[in-house]
Amino acid sequence: MQVILLDKVVNLGTLGEIVKVKDGYARNFLIPSGRARRATEANKAEFEAKRVELEKAAAAKLADSQAQGEKLSGTSVKITQKAGVDGRLFGSVTNADIAEELNKLGYKVVKSQVRMPNGQIKVVGDSTVSVALHTDVLVDITVTVYGETA
Repeated sequence: MQVILLDKVVNLGTLGEIVKVKDGYARNFLIPSGRARRATEANKAEFEAKRVELEKAAAAKLADSQAQGEKLSGTSVKITQKAGVDGRLFGSVTNADIAEELNKLGYKVVKSQVRMPNGQIKVVGDSTVSVALHTDVLVDITVTVYGETA
């Protein structure tokens, strides 16, 4: 199925590109999430009429994400979890825990934006985690996990 991208999609294309994707990907993800429309003649004409305002909205969204990224970069998040004597956590620190702590600090972050390259944190200490505020804005933060003996 051919679709017109209404937003930048990683590993697929940028705003305004007409790309061929599998039918299920288009029907189940791209179209319902508002990232694409079917590439019919009517939709192509409608997109060209709205192209300028969509590009302005995308640029504004990127600028907003970059501003938030500058504030967020270098931030340190402190989380306390129950741990054993050897420094291993009984549970783990997940992206949801980190997003919740960032929201308490005043940053609007959802758990899907928190990227943990090494998986969940299972030991006490400092770890570096990435926060993807936009497809082009990736910020590293430090997560410090403190152990709480049971």
